[in-house]
Amino acid sequence: MPEFVVLLDERHQRVGVADKATVHTEDTPLHLAFSCYVVGPDGRVLLTRRALGKTTWPGVWTNSCCGHPAPEETMVEAVRRRVRQELGIELTEVTEALPDFRYRAVSTEGIVENEFCPVFWARTEDVPSPDANEIAEFTWAAWPEVVMLAERTPWVISPWAAEQIPQLNDAR
Repeated sequence: MPEFVVLLDERHQRVGVADKATVHTEDTPLHLAFSCYVVGPDGRVLLTRRALGKTTWPGVWTNSCCGHPAPEETMVEAVRRRVRQELGIELTEVTEALPDFRYRAVSTEGIVENEFCPVFWARTEDVPSPDANEIAEFTWAAWPEVVMLAERTPWVISPWAAEQIPQLNDAR
């Protein structure tokens, strides 16, 4: 069964849906997504390394989870669903942190990410059990270390995380 993404106009208004499998190309239309940073019981943030089989940015370290809401889902429902699917954990809290984040990035494969992508903080008490098709590995890191990573070596993390982390830090 196909997975659909919500297409947006330049004002971030919904203008339709498209099959996710056909959207991410060299000419990706603007669409709705989300990013999430999960905080564990000890206050550290969960970072994930994208699976090596991913089409774009394989093996790159990034935020805890990204995804696309289904046309009928709220953003919070989508965050909870995707975190459960990718990380095998339940969230105890989900809070919108950067409601207006938007980015465009081109992978070395030539695939364009073009997303209006609100960013969320979330909390969990669970230990991750990641889906190997999505996540190669994970680590927990103190927030100051995450900020330092984005400031000093942004090329070792996903382009969206490199943009989001300083903005999240400024908003704290």
